[in-house]
This record gives sequence, C-alpha cells and structure tokens, in this order.
Amino acid sequence: MKSWIAAARPRTLPLALASIILGSLLALANFQFSWKIMLLASLTTVFLQILSNFANDYGDAVSGKDTDQRVGPRRAVATGDITKEAMLRGIVITAVLSLVSGVWLLVESFRDASLSGSGLASMPVRFWIFLILGLLSIAAAVGYTNGKRPYGYAGFGDIAVLIFFGWVGVLGTYFLHTLSFVPLLFLPATSVGLFATGVLNINNIRDIETDTLTGKRSIPARLGLQLAIRYHWGLLIAGMFCALSYSFLTDAPLTGYVYVLAFPLFVLNGRVVATHKRPVELNARLGQLALSTLLFVILFGVGQVL
Repeated sequence: MKSWIAAARPRTLPLALASIILGSLLALANFQFSWKIMLLASLTTVFLQILSNFANDYGDAVSGKDTDQRVGPRRAVATGDITKEAMLRGIVITAVLSLVSGVWLLVESFRDASLSGSGLASMPVRFWIFLILGLLSIAAAVGYTNGKRPYGYAGFGDIAVLIFFGWVGVLGTYFLHTLSFVPLLFLPATSVGLFATGVLNINNIRDIETDTLTGKRSIPARLGLQLAIRYHWGLLIAGMFCALSYSFLTDAPLTGYVYVLAFPLFVLNGRVVATHKRPVELNARLGQLALSTLLFVILFGVGQVL
C-alpha cells in the first residue's frame, strides 16, 4: 500500500486541483456555484492526476528512461516495488474511475439543460463535447510517456499542461457551474496553466542530464540549462502578467488584487531555480511552486468573490 500511495504522488494533487478551485470560485463570484459540481470535478481531476502519475511511472520504466542516475522521487516500477503487470492494472482501474466520475459530473451539470426524455441520449450537444474533452484528458494522461510516440519525450508536455491544467481545467469547471463562457477568463486560466507548466519545467531542469542521455527531448534538454532558466522566468512573469491584465481589464477593486501577495513566492522560486548548484536542490522547488500556485488561485478567487 505504501508503494501505491507513493506511486500516486499525493504532492502533485494540490496543483491538479488548483484549476478546479479557481473555476469554482469564479463561478461563485457569478452567483452560480454548486458544491456537487465542485466535488465531482475535484474527484475526476484527482483520478486523472493519479492516472497520469501511474502511467508516467509505467512508461518511464518500460522505455528505460528511468535510470539509477535519476535525482527525482523513487519510481515504483523501475525499482521493482510494483510489477509492470500490477501497474498496468492500476492504470486501467484509474482510467475507468476517471471516466465514471467524469460522466457523473457531466450528467449533474447538464441535467437541467437536457432535452425531453431520459438517459444519455437526451443530453445536449455540449454534454458530448465535454465527454470528448474528458476522453482526451485520459488519453493525454496515458500518452505522455506511453505509446509509439510519447509526446512527453518529444517536448510537448508543456503545451499539454497549459491546455489541461489551465484552459480546460479553469474554463471547463466554470462552464459546468454556469453553462456560460466568458472570453476574458482565458487570462486567469492561462496564469494557472503557465504556473503549472513551470512546475513541469523545474522537473525537466532537474532531470536535464539524464533526459539528454536517455533521449528524452524535453524543453530544457532542447534549450540547455541557461535558456531553460530564462524560459522558466518567462513562464512565471507571463503568468503574473495575465492575472494583472485580467484585473485591469475588468476594472477590479483593490480587493481584486489581493493575489499579488503571492507574487514574491514566484520571484523566490525563479531566483532559486536560476542559482541552484545541484539538481537535487530543485526537488523542494517543485512543491513550493505547486503550493504557491494554489495560494495564488485561492487569493485570486477570494478577491473575485469579495
């Protein structure tokens, strides 16, 4: 059980939930909040994140990307704590749980908007669009390090994180609460997506040497250490800029800028990443940026509600 809990990587869950929390708080600010939608969206996201972690563990072990030189947390399959067959079953189970939870979420969200009749056949087109997005989320979680051409090994993980941790997570959650779309919300959604991408970038900077040796073409492996650090600063600064732009364009009151209190944590993260001497020093920065993003989300959302 300890091995399975470690493989699920609980420390990654707050970052995964950040977009759900922000989308829900934005809906609350619009007086269209549902506890049931938030809880089901959170449950679905947790299953998807665990699925991604299991699939990543399995894929890196099967492909040989995990080596003895890896600096990051212990991997279950590569070290033999969990067999490949058992992990594969775990992937299938969490994928099914993600799908069941996601369909339940969509049914609850679109129940009142459904056409006359009963069952899934009566659901509106929007239900099926979101179901496709859910299936794409499952495919993205598994395909990061698995399949004939894992997109994570080709350096496209950053784009996937921006899309799913930012745009799909925030805008999708807001829509499921309100059944409406506000284009300006792309800005705070992009902020969360960029900060989440920063967490992945730290991970890839830490593993830049081993990734280069094993042929994993992450963004830092492609750019080199110094450019990867500049890229990291770019992600953090762009994320802060998007949030400020939203507040300015919506003529937010002073309480709407309370999230600025989290900005020094992002600056601190960038400075430590830029000045680190050993890869192992970056392990703590992963959690720090994830928690900083969660704090930013809470402060941003509360500022909108107030």
